[in-house]
Amino acid sequence: MRDIRQTSQYPNYLEKIGWIVERVSGNNFFIKKFPLIGSVIKIQRPEKLNIEEINNLAKKHRAFQVIIEPKNKKQEIILKTNGFKLSRHPYLPTKTLQIDLTKSKKEIFNHFKKDCRYAIKKTNKLMTKEIKALEDFRNYWKKAVGWKRYVPPLNHLLSFKKSFGDSSMFLSTKNGNSGAIFLLAEKTGYYWQAFTNKEGRKALAQYKILWEGMLWAKKKGAKIFDFEGIYDERFPDKTWKGFTHFKK
Repeated sequence: MRDIRQTSQYPNYLEKIGWIVERVSGNNFFIKKFPLIGSVIKIQRPEKLNIEEINNLAKKHRAFQVIIEPKNKKQEIILKTNGFKLSRHPYLPTKTLQIDLTKSKKEIFNHFKKDCRYAIKKTNKLMTKEIKALEDFRNYWKKAVGWKRYVPPLNHLLSFKKSFGDSSMFLSTKNGNSGAIFLLAEKTGYYWQAFTNKEGRKALAQYKILWEGMLWAKKKGAKIFDFEGIYDERFPDKTWKGFTHFKK
């Protein structure tokens, strides 16, 4: 399965927010230039790893940092062999969960844990809506999480929508206390980013949001649903434990 960052939509998004994208041997390379000092290059879950191509690109763009996030263990070994060091703070989630969307709606639902099935049934009448005005979606998000958590700027959300088009959905509860962004790329649906406040958590709103996101991805032809990250013991960030429990 090709990672979303190696599809055509995601690089299109990054170009819109100021990154340079070069495609070499089927891999997307993301370059951020800094005046006078050079550039940073990110290579995220490439299909194939070619150290010589990476070195050539680093030389071309005067890179002072090259960040490679491998797709598998084989690539990790190649990187270590070539002198790369493991970062303690990965940019991408290093562990995830996936659901098989080729199964029937009933089969998918019955596979959930008892508490999850209860939450979805309980929120059956909870009203949700797809948000077309992304400024409203962002305002819901900001109000829900306050100033302590990062909320993407409006131009980033608009760039996402332009790049993914109908393969994106910005969904929220009617009152805006919970919401999420869902993306679709190459037959895989993604639970990209989400928010909720105390009221939303008490109402179990995110269960309804996520269930509808899965069904949307299934209807659009996705075969896999990816939760886009859970807690990884190798990189113990305690802030990941809460939503990891929810995703599991």
